[in-house]
Amino acid sequence: MNVFYYTFGCKVNQYETENIREQLTRLGFSETEEIARADICVINTCTVTAQSDSKCRQLIRRIKKENPGCVLAVIGCLPQAFPGQVNALSQCDIIIGTKNKSALPKLIMQYLSNGERIVDIEEHKTGDSIEKMTNTSVEGKTRAYIKIQDGCDMNCSYCIIPKARGHIRSKCLEDITREATELSSSGHKEIILTGINLCCYGRDLKNGTRLVDAVEAVCAIKGDFRVRLGSMEPEMISDEDILRLSRLEKLCPQFHLSLQSGCDKTLKLMNRHYTADEYFKLCEKLRKHFPDCAITTDIMVGFPQETDEDFKESLEFVRKVKFADAHIFPYSRRSGTVADRLDGQIDNKTKHKRATEMSGVCAQPKKEYLSAQVGKVRRVLFEKESSPEFHQGHTSEYVLVKVPRISSETTLRRQFREVEITGAEDNFCIGRIVCRNM
Repeated sequence: MNVFYYTFGCKVNQYETENIREQLTRLGFSETEEIARADICVINTCTVTAQSDSKCRQLIRRIKKENPGCVLAVIGCLPQAFPGQVNALSQCDIIIGTKNKSALPKLIMQYLSNGERIVDIEEHKTGDSIEKMTNTSVEGKTRAYIKIQDGCDMNCSYCIIPKARGHIRSKCLEDITREATELSSSGHKEIILTGINLCCYGRDLKNGTRLVDAVEAVCAIKGDFRVRLGSMEPEMISDEDILRLSRLEKLCPQFHLSLQSGCDKTLKLMNRHYTADEYFKLCEKLRKHFPDCAITTDIMVGFPQETDEDFKESLEFVRKVKFADAHIFPYSRRSGTVADRLDGQIDNKTKHKRATEMSGVCAQPKKEYLSAQVGKVRRVLFEKESSPEFHQGHTSEYVLVKVPRISSETTLRRQFREVEITGAEDNFCIGRIVCRNM
């Protein structure tokens, strides 16, 4: 039987879909990228924004239109956060939340056996352990994700994720190192540690283990690979953490620090736990210990009560920090959050106008960061051939680099090469290989 997979949202979702794929493959199922050829369709949902929900429902309708006879399984954050909407998902044969995604293969077999609709959404509770998931190999991929943490208790006023993902839960160090060792041994050259709130890793373990301990453990594994960190919360990174991380040769000097706003008034309304000045000082410390590091971020615009002056303050702060890259998005109201009940909601036209202006401000430092790479020699991990003319890959700073192909038959996929950066475009750099054997 053929399975069609579609994953919305974050890297954690991607990891969990991969786990389901591995299980179903061991049971004899095949994968298809065509909805019409699928016997089973699996949608792993995201509910961070209202747009995410809308796209999910559109895909459900498309699947049932193109392949009405398939078994449709919808899993993850959308049904977990809004269980009352299950009746609106009447076209779905299997619906489960975020607490028991790994049970999906067993539930599919159950449905195929008796044809009875399954709705299995278990409430998250304090003291829950992280769902046991281990991925052995992401076939053909250059990089692999390891989910080391789940859940969030920070309760940002705009965020539905605590409801969708539950309380903080962490994977033990032994399981992390075992999984990383296997992924490295199977040929992966980059391992990305990810979580819903990565910096909260270890808080529930009650043995003093923290994120930096997990990073050190993975970096200590023998092999030619590098380690990258997923998105991090700025208030949870200490001076000691930075010093210890700076000693790890395998760690990529790219830090995705969620800013959300450069205005202190807005940060307070968001229930973020830092000020703009504290965020800036963290960036300065990282740049001191990791010269030429890339600091990337997420920025929200149009939050309730954000005035023109507040937005300008955020713009000026972004100009000051000079991010290597930024993801800009308008605030999206989520039912059940504190921000949804705030006065001073901003109209969509203003939100999108501010998003466009913020994107323009962020484009300049990104261009400057790419231009600053010219003349430098970077170790590039090649992932694929972007065209008949170019190989492409990323530096440890996550700069996309393209180099002319050696020949149409040659691939550099899953290989490191020293590359001299010779030029910079808007979104990537051009280079030439200076060392062919690594």
